[in-house]
Amino acid sequence: MPLAARYHAATEEAAAQALWRSLSANAFDTASTAPVFAIDTPPPTVSGKLHLGHVYSYTHTDLIARFQRMRGRNVYYPMGFDDNGLPTERLVEKTRGVRATQVGREEFIRLCLEVGDEAERDYRALWERLGLSIDWGHTYRSIGTLARRTAQTSFVDLARRGLAYRSEAPAIWCPECQTAIAQAELNDLERASTFFTLAFAVDGAEPLRIATTRPELLPACVAIFVHPDDVRYADSIGREAVVPLSGHRVPILADAAAETEKGTGAVMCCTFGDTTDITWWREHHLPLRAALDRAGRLTALAGDYAGLSARAARERIVADLDAAGLLLASEPITQTVRVHERCDTPVEYLIVRQWFIRVLDFKEDLLDAGRRITWHPASMGERYRDWVENLRWDWCVSRQRYFGVPIPVWYCETCGEPIFPDAADLPLDPAETAPRAACACGGETFTPERDVFDTWATSSLSPQIAGQMLADPSLYARVYPYAMRPQAHEIIRTWAFYTIVRAIHAGEPLPWSHVAISGWGLAGEGQGKISKSRGGGPMSPHEMIERMSADAARYWAASTGPGKDAIISEEKMAQGAKLVNKLWNVARFSERFISDAPTRVSRADLMPIDQWLLARLRHVVARATVQMEAYEYAAAKAGIEGFFWRELADNYLELAKARLYDATLTGHDGARHTLRLALSTVLRLFAPFLPHVTERIWGELFAARDGQPTIHRAPWPEADHTWEDASAEATGEAVISIAAAVRRFKSEQGISLATELPVLQVAPGDPPSLQRERLLA
Repeated sequence: MPLAARYHAATEEAAAQALWRSLSANAFDTASTAPVFAIDTPPPTVSGKLHLGHVYSYTHTDLIARFQRMRGRNVYYPMGFDDNGLPTERLVEKTRGVRATQVGREEFIRLCLEVGDEAERDYRALWERLGLSIDWGHTYRSIGTLARRTAQTSFVDLARRGLAYRSEAPAIWCPECQTAIAQAELNDLERASTFFTLAFAVDGAEPLRIATTRPELLPACVAIFVHPDDVRYADSIGREAVVPLSGHRVPILADAAAETEKGTGAVMCCTFGDTTDITWWREHHLPLRAALDRAGRLTALAGDYAGLSARAARERIVADLDAAGLLLASEPITQTVRVHERCDTPVEYLIVRQWFIRVLDFKEDLLDAGRRITWHPASMGERYRDWVENLRWDWCVSRQRYFGVPIPVWYCETCGEPIFPDAADLPLDPAETAPRAACACGGETFTPERDVFDTWATSSLSPQIAGQMLADPSLYARVYPYAMRPQAHEIIRTWAFYTIVRAIHAGEPLPWSHVAISGWGLAGEGQGKISKSRGGGPMSPHEMIERMSADAARYWAASTGPGKDAIISEEKMAQGAKLVNKLWNVARFSERFISDAPTRVSRADLMPIDQWLLARLRHVVARATVQMEAYEYAAAKAGIEGFFWRELADNYLELAKARLYDATLTGHDGARHTLRLALSTVLRLFAPFLPHVTERIWGELFAARDGQPTIHRAPWPEADHTWEDASAEATGEAVISIAAAVRRFKSEQGISLATELPVLQVAPGDPPSLQRERLLA
């Protein structure tokens, strides 16, 4: 059936996707002996609607998957959904308007599962509409049975080996989300603040002037610190100061961490305002005064201010300080604060009992792992290194939430020791299942752990879950370690780092050899990253794809290389749509000439312009292959596209048109053979980028003769060394220059391009073959 006169993207893209489903074209072949290329695909977090930023980054993964499949690799391309933990809980709170404390734990978990089901159906619909070549026979949910079993099995193993431990210690706490969080979940946020200078009375000396942005922490003050070399306070060291309003007395101590140039050079240490306070508290064995509770409100320790939020307490305390004459100055400043990445709430540091996984003792191992992985681009490896070098906390993996993988442990009520289940009993919820045996101390009553794992504690095991380590060990042995981990740059500190931690602790090889980093899709100049939880950008991906086509959206996504952000550009997508239509029209023009074109010809059958095209094509294939293997997909696309427009469409077809139409002309078969070879090659080069239009053209023009029902199982082109011909390239470029000059002359003279010139004189310096050539415009 001939190609239609016009390309209708929606219809043709749906037909291509139906073909892939019918052929199971994207399925991992468990019987194949081909080398495996396994992808540790990012499981999208169930926290809102997918947006065009996801179209951008997930397309990058698919470019490599389709390329590797055409290179003859057995591609394992699973898909997961990260649907446990805080992000999904917050989505339920936002979309259903309820909190767990209002409806109860059981109903809230039911709502989380319901919202997860809805989101995952939407996510899959988008991935299929975009043309991602995912193997839908291998999917998982991070709240699913296999994921829960894998996470709990790993944790129990770590705990028994002392690599996971429980400790009551300062932890990073989010008052909004009401849970402990990890260092990797912190962002920096600039905000307007005020430096308040307060007067602290000192026995036998002038009052100390101390500047702080958090006067609400006065009840938590346990010491005053100055630098040991700061002559201003030499006589104060060793004395006691009286905390304003609170009235309790604290020592004045010396420590080199006190900054002489910050504020007044004297700083109060509160338990806890920041990580420096924690360090001083530990190193100087200071008392603990907990003035903030888990909701971010002042405790009974604060007296009249108890029950107030930190903000409200700050306002009241400042007013009272002023009234008492203890507020010496106030200065507006811009302050950088640490906030929880999920909600932008400034974090606190509270003493809570949490489960941790050890990382600080393994910095050298983690740094070495980063050096042995190939990062794309290479600079992202430096981000990983910087993160590891600046680690200050072990990884806190417990969360005080409801919807997540339960931490599988009980505590003996007799001796307090933790009791862990056997691996064969996992997964389980300790609140619903009792231990099989008594504690070693003889105790038979137990308190179940109520906390759940942080979602990263599960997704850090994505290679093991996606590879079905516990369910199908033979599959896992084939796919692990993975070839590729694609991910965004902002989660190098979480997903990449934590996955490497799990591999090192498990004694396994590194989880992947390559990490391919995608940048962000940006809503517009200066508008920043698009976020699911913050609205999803200016237009839904479904709406954009229906307007512009999936291939056009992929063209935009493929136009920017690894690690780089890209503004959503309808203009760039329009260029993609133009390319799709041109490819369709070139195929329609070529169809009549190549249907029975000879697959082999002698070199004598090829005219110089044929040899030129094939020589240029060899370079394009060689360069694109190297670039795709190096994850430089944007550069590869640019080179392929440039060849298609300039060499093939704009010049070769015009110069070969007469020979194509007229079977009596010398070189008729050579032109048809060259066109068939060039079009087949260009389609396969474009296939990872424009999978739908290339599929439809391939199916009509090449599938029957080439024996491959889908272009995505056809072999990636090889750079045929027999096409290499420097002389033919030089000749061809000269012909192109002459043809362009003729077209320009005709345009300037108002002569139809179809009109034959009676005489064409070539300058003596041109090659002799061109002096004899009669060119048709």
